[in-house]
Amino acid sequence: MLSDILLISDKHKKAAEAIAERVMVEKEAMNEEHPGRKLIVAISGESGAGKSELAHSLALIIKKEGIRVKILHTDNYYKVEPMKRRADREQRNFESIGPEEYDREWLSRNIEDFRAGRKATMPCVDIITEEVDLLITDFNHIDLLIIDGLYAIATEGIDLGVFIDLTYHETKQNQLLRQKESADDHRWKVLEKEHQSAQKLRRLANTFVSRDYKVLFCD
Repeated sequence: MLSDILLISDKHKKAAEAIAERVMVEKEAMNEEHPGRKLIVAISGESGAGKSELAHSLALIIKKEGIRVKILHTDNYYKVEPMKRRADREQRNFESIGPEEYDREWLSRNIEDFRAGRKATMPCVDIITEEVDLLITDFNHIDLLIIDGLYAIATEGIDLGVFIDLTYHETKQNQLLRQKESADDHRWKVLEKEHQSAQKLRRLANTFVSRDYKVLFCD
């Protein structure tokens, strides 16, 4: 997202280093079995857990290895635009909160664009204006895609699914520092619903980042 605030620390960098080693192993194995196939890493977790920070740190490490990498933020794919989302959620009594809020068709189309190495038109939310811009990107030379978002690991066809085991109860300070949304009763109701949805998807991950940012791989 445009104008997003990242609070990257050493813990994000160290976790990214551990995940990058696994990514390189997976990529090498994939090249042997399916030459030319592109790799997808998904990073999920609750609001404030550090998904974007981890994704950014991982991308920089992968880039140093000479691999062209791009980050895709699933928060750009909400069906309801930012300025209307609050009223929409309240009208639906917060029951609509979950993976179904994303435009899965558009997201899947852009992932296929990546797989095929073609140009794609992607949504991009500007946090300052709260408007959705359109971004044209060329996946022709991109070898690895990092999908970052609450429900990223629910995306079909991912190769490595990472889940950060921090709940919104433990990340309130980070959320206040980033000031992406007002910290009122509405926000806490949204976070609780997101928590319930995210925890249901945790089982889809094969890589976990603990509360103290230690990385555990589950084969």
